[in-house]
Amino acid sequence: MLTRHPSGRPDLIIVGAGVVGAACAYYAARSGLDVTVIDRGPVAGGTTGAGEGNLLVSDKEPGPELELALLSAQLWRELAAELPSRIEYETKGGLVVASTEPALAALRDFAAAQTRAGVRATEIPADRLADFEPHLAPGLAGGFHYPQDAQVQPALAAAHLLRAAADAGRLTLRLGEEVTAVLTGTEGEVRGVRTQRGEVRAPHVLNAAGTWGGQLARLAGVELPVLPRRGFVLVTEPLPRVVRHKVYSAEYVADVASGSAALQTSAVVEGTPAGPVLIGASRERVGFDRTLSVEVLRRLAAQAVGLFPALATVRAIRTYAGFRPYLPDHLPAIGPDPRAPGLLHACGHEGAGIGLAPATGAMIAAVLTGREIPLPVAPFTPDRFERPAPAAERSHPHDTR
Repeated sequence: MLTRHPSGRPDLIIVGAGVVGAACAYYAARSGLDVTVIDRGPVAGGTTGAGEGNLLVSDKEPGPELELALLSAQLWRELAAELPSRIEYETKGGLVVASTEPALAALRDFAAAQTRAGVRATEIPADRLADFEPHLAPGLAGGFHYPQDAQVQPALAAAHLLRAAADAGRLTLRLGEEVTAVLTGTEGEVRGVRTQRGEVRAPHVLNAAGTWGGQLARLAGVELPVLPRRGFVLVTEPLPRVVRHKVYSAEYVADVASGSAALQTSAVVEGTPAGPVLIGASRERVGFDRTLSVEVLRRLAAQAVGLFPALATVRAIRTYAGFRPYLPDHLPAIGPDPRAPGLLHACGHEGAGIGLAPATGAMIAAVLTGREIPLPVAPFTPDRFERPAPAAERSHPHDTR
């Protein structure tokens, strides 16, 4: 277990040692705060360990999440220069492809709006797709290249963010220790947490518990409607670099934006430095059921082969499932909770937590130290679900797509 013991009690307790909690610990420690991170399992033992490591701007429409993604893309580049190369940071870029002309037209409109918001996107005609991905299936209508998309190995990134905080002498890491209560004062203010090993006191507690963020919030006496959204990933045997970019179908963008509980699958294929190809993506709300779904795996494999016919003869050597922490408006909860002074949240990022972790951490550190916050926090306020939205905002923009 990686442990450093700052003197006295911590300034901040972070519940959750996934990549979001690790990024918050890193930026808080760099800002001069003493931090204790507590997790009932190992580092990256939840959603982070089941992620593909996507750092995407390509799948986000203009708005608060895209602003968070663009800031995070800049911060990931800085982190890649500071952290060991073992985090496998790759500026591989993304390629979004359309199988029909109507789908390509929708992508064109989507990319035009993104470009106005600061995203770099270039249309790739059908006859040039092979220049980017020689093994792509013929007959596609075209696509868009997003050079800002990148990838990282998420578990290693979380581990090295925590190690950097520890090396600064400002981190205590307590693993295999479940938080059973949030301690509060007479006015409801947060005073720390209790685990099976005793009490840990601090003036601030950060909920970075991912899919279990709603449960942690309830321990503090507040509601945060985080729900698990299950996804499967297929992993192939090691291959030469068959897939150069993060490649996905246009349907993936709509699936990310959907709030449906039903099963959705759309082809997402990418290579890795180690050789295996990762194949996703599926989404469904089935609680915390980890039962292997042969139907989902069949769909993923068929859709991947539809994009890359060469994968038809490649063996899938394993599969894994994870749970994305879903909030109803598709935005994470970031910042102080006015219902419980001293409680902060950094959860509900759904499938984008790995990509959005650095900006989230930087925002949390700025809030705690009184420094300038790099982005407006209002869209991410944790109590927003208890306040009725103005009539013009009650429909999520994706609902009409």
